[in-house]
Amino acid sequence: MKKRWLCLFVENEIGVLARISGLFSGKSYNLDSLTVGVTEDETVSRMTISLTSDDQTFEQVKKQLNRSVEIIKVVDYTDVAIHRKELMFVRVSGCSEKDIEEIFRISQIFNASVIDYDRDAVLIESVETENHNNDLIALLRKCCANRIEITRGGSVAVEALSISNS
Repeated sequence: MKKRWLCLFVENEIGVLARISGLFSGKSYNLDSLTVGVTEDETVSRMTISLTSDDQTFEQVKKQLNRSVEIIKVVDYTDVAIHRKELMFVRVSGCSEKDIEEIFRISQIFNASVIDYDRDAVLIESVETENHNNDLIALLRKCCANRIEITRGGSVAVEALSISNS
């Protein structure tokens, strides 16, 4: 089993997301993350999909997607140099003054932003890789136990630029 990444360029029409996600659920493929947004061409949307699968299942997924009429292009990012980021918000409540000071320090170390706080709660925003955000959550769970609420927006990815010497 391996973490896989796909980029789909799809027609920006009503029902396309439902049909593509239905394709995954109909075949019992589990998605780890799915993010969709319109591109520079308003008639085209870009989907970033993350899933964990074996080689055979992943090839079946790509074949199924390539057969779909609404999909313009399927790009396998699994073994390609890409930049990936995930938006995540973490709310920590029931904090003491000491907890808040520690959360501010942790946020700074993890390059996260404290975007709101009051006397007993802190709201953190992190735009980092999934693994980096997982590490942030693990540390916050150690210091704040069951007082955290997590909202994750899914990853987006783009191919890295190739710089050639020619």
